[in-house]
Amino acid sequence: MMENLTAQQVRDVIEGRGCTQIPVLYDLWIYPSVMEKEQAQVEAMLEKYPRDVQEVFLRFPDMYDAPEEDGDYRWAAAGGKHREGVGLDADVVIEDWEDAEEFFERFPSPDYPGLIPEFQKDGERYLLARWWYLYFERLWSLRGMENALTDFYLYPEEVHRLFGKLTDFYVRAMERAKEELDADGFFASDDIGTQNSPFFSLEIFREFFKPYYKRLCDKAHDLGMHFWLHTCGNVELFLEDFIEIGLDVIHPIQKNTMDENEIARKYGDRLCIFAGFDVQYLMAFGTPEEVREEVKHLMETYKRQDGRFLMTMGNGSTPDWKIENLTALYEASLEYGRLRKR
Repeated sequence: MMENLTAQQVRDVIEGRGCTQIPVLYDLWIYPSVMEKEQAQVEAMLEKYPRDVQEVFLRFPDMYDAPEEDGDYRWAAAGGKHREGVGLDADVVIEDWEDAEEFFERFPSPDYPGLIPEFQKDGERYLLARWWYLYFERLWSLRGMENALTDFYLYPEEVHRLFGKLTDFYVRAMERAKEELDADGFFASDDIGTQNSPFFSLEIFREFFKPYYKRLCDKAHDLGMHFWLHTCGNVELFLEDFIEIGLDVIHPIQKNTMDENEIARKYGDRLCIFAGFDVQYLMAFGTPEEVREEVKHLMETYKRQDGRFLMTMGNGSTPDWKIENLTALYEASLEYGRLRKR
């Protein structure tokens, strides 16, 4: 296996203090079990190539299933279950905000002992504590997408109450991740963009999201850590605000949703771009040469002497990815990024 970067080297890249090697974080989104026929090859590849960041998923509440030792550690009430034949974005846990008092009274506790998994940190490497579903994703998972998009107008106080409770939960979880794992950063997801534009206006973002994102960024910095955000789709409308509140790393600047050259020019010196390689077309349908050309393009677009650029996948692996394209991805990254001595 090639030598990984140290935690300090990754911090320097994120904070724009210089970069001699672009961090390689493809493994964060590669799931060998998904690529069944090539699983052994993929696992061997992950052992061979750089894995510059460690990750550990915090055990946040499931929607319906609770651990035996704490029956309230879930989002839905006891006995609730996913409705058959209904998509995740149409399922509804909170049917009516007027009946939501029980939900808030039994809100899961971030002091649940199992929230922090057993994990042995490699002290030389950067450690990310991760979780899914931040604010918008949690809202629509509880209310369904249609309700979520109208709640900002019809039930603003209830949305603020939910986001405030969620933030309290996240802040305590962050404190525990620092205390119990000595994590270096937090990485959460909140898909707030479509392929063409955000789900909502800048005014809605500033009223309902920005204050709570800021609390998380401030808390991370108070703990001496970074805050990373995964958000799919076109979110350029919000990037200046994200920079203002101190977001450290943004992922993935999704392919074909924004002008990459403009993003790099306007924001690349103030926000670390966690560039996501195209997973919608190239990994499944492209050729190794096309993969190499795309790596070269991303490097030429985002690479800076002071850092603020990391490489990864745009999203998680799917069964149709070609193993030869994955190999080309790593090899081209080594060549064009001058990442490691061969």
